[in-house]
Amino acid sequence: MSKDILSVIQSNMATFSKGQKLIANFILESYDKAAFMTASRLGRTVRVSESTVVRFAAELGYDGYPAMQKALQEMIRSKLTSIQRIEVSNDRIGNQDILSMVMQSDVEKIRLTLEETDRDHFDRAVSAIVEARHIYILGVRSAAALASFLGFYFNLIFDHVTVVHSTSTSEVFEQLLRVGPEDVVIGISFPRYSRRTVKAMQFASDRGAATIALTDSETSPLAPISALKLLAKSDMASFVDSLVAPLSLINALIVAIGRRKNDDLSQTFETLEQIWDEYEVYEKVEESH
Repeated sequence: MSKDILSVIQSNMATFSKGQKLIANFILESYDKAAFMTASRLGRTVRVSESTVVRFAAELGYDGYPAMQKALQEMIRSKLTSIQRIEVSNDRIGNQDILSMVMQSDVEKIRLTLEETDRDHFDRAVSAIVEARHIYILGVRSAAALASFLGFYFNLIFDHVTVVHSTSTSEVFEQLLRVGPEDVVIGISFPRYSRRTVKAMQFASDRGAATIALTDSETSPLAPISALKLLAKSDMASFVDSLVAPLSLINALIVAIGRRKNDDLSQTFETLEQIWDEYEVYEKVEESH
């Protein structure tokens, strides 16, 4: 199946029945909305039966409507502008309770991530990071929050961590200048994917570094250029990227590495606690009686 479902629909238009052409034309014109409609809702919108919609998906070669819907969603996620995101999310939310909808959606993303995470890639990523000469962490735009969080804890565990900060593409490559085969580069990017991150990961891969992608799917541009893939479900809630599942996966990665570095970590935190106490880093909260 071609990744570009719109091209498939366009090229097969002449073979469709009258009802299927109604579906096809709606998807071609409003694919951003169609991708998030149930089969019954899509049918009602174009005034055909639900079974016609299901048969349309089979006609395109998909194993049912959900598979076609997933292909549509994967295609559009990197293409939607912020304005389109707002329009789509407003249509999806409708009159639902926003708090419940967003948080339930995040819960579902964590559940799916847990089910679909490749345990072998996760374990190999832990080993690669623990054994690395130097660890580089790269995430820009909204992914910068994830990179910063991961870097904060890695800097407590390791003494050879660089969180790559950038305001330009050249700065990224300057900070990756000495990357080599004994190093690990962790690239974090979710739709809309950062071209800067993709280019930097390609550079690191070409230099022989172990590349670990934290991204959302096999169709991500980071996937083919990364030796290891940690896939976390991401979804859009209006113009906001939902990064709850990626953050949960990062938490698991930090804990797993902490277990591997247990003895060193205990000594590190013993020293840190003394420093924090001496310099009053944390506010002391008196217990109330």
